[in-house]
Amino acid sequence: MVVSLLPLCGQLHPLDMQSLPGFRDFLPGDCARRNYIFSRWREVARRYGFAEWEGPPLEQTELYKKKSGAEIVEQLFNFTDKGEREVALRPELTPTLARVVAAHEREFKKPLKWFSVGQFFRYEKQQRGRLREHFQLNCDIVGEKDLGADIELIALCIDVLRGFGLTEKDFVVRISDREFWTDFFRDKSLPVERWDDLLQVIDKSAREPREKTAEKLGDVADLVFATLKSGGKSAKLERLLAGLRVRGLGNFVEIDVGIVRGLAYYTGIVFEAFDRAGKFRAIAGGGRYDNLIAQLSDGALSLPALGFAMGDVVLGELINEIPDAREAMQKAIVNGRKIDIYVVVAKEERRDDALAQIQELRDCGYRVDYPLTPAKIARQFQAAEELGARIALLYGDEWPQVKIKNLATAEQELVPHHRLLAHLQEQSSLSS
Repeated sequence: MVVSLLPLCGQLHPLDMQSLPGFRDFLPGDCARRNYIFSRWREVARRYGFAEWEGPPLEQTELYKKKSGAEIVEQLFNFTDKGEREVALRPELTPTLARVVAAHEREFKKPLKWFSVGQFFRYEKQQRGRLREHFQLNCDIVGEKDLGADIELIALCIDVLRGFGLTEKDFVVRISDREFWTDFFRDKSLPVERWDDLLQVIDKSAREPREKTAEKLGDVADLVFATLKSGGKSAKLERLLAGLRVRGLGNFVEIDVGIVRGLAYYTGIVFEAFDRAGKFRAIAGGGRYDNLIAQLSDGALSLPALGFAMGDVVLGELINEIPDAREAMQKAIVNGRKIDIYVVVAKEERRDDALAQIQELRDCGYRVDYPLTPAKIARQFQAAEELGARIALLYGDEWPQVKIKNLATAEQELVPHHRLLAHLQEQSSLSS
């Protein structure tokens, strides 16, 4: 008797063909948009003299617990690996950076100016602008305590967003200083053990009802609300603004002492970038974390540091929202898909000759496509136009000559096949 195995291993339920919640499939169009974002990130970071680096996507769970406490485990994709190690997919890059710097800092001159583009994972409720996986630009400066480094990093953040065609009408970077609040608490004689809790409340104050914030602030509620309303004053923040104005970037920033960043490891200047319309969550955020490397290296190494991160999810939504930015992205993607040459096989007996020359063209760096199977000449020219080819090469009755057709002007010429590469290079040098 023959037993069918299909019920056991054949047909998948339609739902099983979907990606996991909070994860994305990148079809060619999605991949093109993602790569467009990556290319702009890399271009601007390198323009600022930052060097690219990368760390592993899997780290010891203890590394994240050491930085953020045991409660971070609830937000991790963590498991015990086959070597009985407790590991987690990275939710952020800063702990890895601190680990790598502690291990290799003697190999590099300071300050380090490093950037990375990588994928990150958080097991949390998915919502608009936040998934369970995302790609992220990280830019960090390690080994410089001067305010000039903070100015440089914020300028980089601004210019990364400008690189997508966004202007001061589209986004703003709100800047604060955690030392402003620690000085405030000290001046009001508040016990040090309350400071972190108060900073957490201030960080959430713009997203919670005033009554709830007041209840959490307790006896200092009126003082904090008055300070938030007045905007706060700080000589350091004024110097920071002046440094950005010198660069012509003053219109992109605002002082907002309500920005303190909820993560306790920040020690000084902090900032977050938002869309002006207020439709999305923060586009980017970061600040100074001078004590983190010492904390994660158990005091073996102490270096001042600062950095920011920018995710692809919110940024992609903002680009789609701004017509000029969306158009620039679409134009770049279309240009990136275009090929240089389409080979038209007008006679099938010339296919082998065409294939030999296609390989030569590709070896020289030309982007070349051709019909994989016999097709009508008209259909081949249609394919050439759809792919954005500049020229078409016809292999047919003219062999051993090749007909070159400029698809923009319809001009045609015949060139001996052994002279084709030299001819194309000559034409390229003339046009450039």
